[in-house]
Amino acid sequence: MTRQITLSKAVNEAIAEEMRRDPSVILLGEDVAEAGTPFKVLSGLVEEFGMDRIIDTPISEPGFMGIAVGAAMTGCRPIVDLMFGDFLYLIMDQLCNQAAKTHYMSGGKLNVPLVLRTNMGATRRSAAQHSQSLQALVAHVPGLKVAMPSSAYEAKGLMKTAIRDNNPVVIFEDKLMYNDKAEVPEEEYLIPFGKANIKREGRDVTLVATSSMVQVAEKAAEILSRENISAEVIDPRTLVPFDEETILQSVKKTSRAIVIDEGHQSFGVTAEIAARISEKAFYHLDAPVIRMGAMDVPVPFSPALEDITVPTPDGVVENARRICRGELVHAA
Repeated sequence: MTRQITLSKAVNEAIAEEMRRDPSVILLGEDVAEAGTPFKVLSGLVEEFGMDRIIDTPISEPGFMGIAVGAAMTGCRPIVDLMFGDFLYLIMDQLCNQAAKTHYMSGGKLNVPLVLRTNMGATRRSAAQHSQSLQALVAHVPGLKVAMPSSAYEAKGLMKTAIRDNNPVVIFEDKLMYNDKAEVPEEEYLIPFGKANIKREGRDVTLVATSSMVQVAEKAAEILSRENISAEVIDPRTLVPFDEETILQSVKKTSRAIVIDEGHQSFGVTAEIAARISEKAFYHLDAPVIRMGAMDVPVPFSPALEDITVPTPDGVVENARRICRGELVHAA
């Protein structure tokens, strides 16, 4: 049986179910208990699990991230709530030098089963310091797994998998999607890491999209279908591990690819995926791989400016038209 629930509710359910299943799971961060986070994603958890397991911390991201790393090394399975993804810069040492490297540096004797859940995404009028999409930063660091749910279904399944993983996992949730609804099973399910989801099959062009950009790609594919251009839409679900094979098989079929991610375009997720396609499916391509990311500017507060900094369905449609016509183009 399935029911329609929001992404916010899906995350809440996943955490509650795992906390009931495993008493070593704890959750800590700013305003996570009584406030339930500014987005109310965690509302109600403190009433069930108490303040010994749902822990409000001081406003000290490096401090509570360090506590979580130590707790993970000594028997707990902490979930760290980082209020905005932009605050990753404050915890990079604890995350990338400690959590990511402990298993390797200890010769496999220590694990850090930690989940860092945070958010990403522009067009919410939150300005330059609360609107960034920084998934490429952590995907670059060996030892970290990175998940990017594109709907409530993915959000629940990936969260449960992350909590049970013995490695540190970073999950990015698009803050604009918390109220988006999707069909989610009532019974328990997990989504394996490293397994992409073909959201829509097609024959003319492959659209590889992450997080909320999956919705952008699906809207573009619907428009293109009315013009007899058949677009295949693929959601990688996780950047690390990355399901390269599914994407390469699709590109070998369609001979064209557009990669869409909300992170800044230069040196980002789109570049990595495009490079893999170009290296491993080069002789199957009829056009250059097109990358579509956010403009390389701080995210503006002005609505008129902010809205044009990120990829849109119309932009994807235009690029798909041009490469299907045989024009050699590069995304701006």
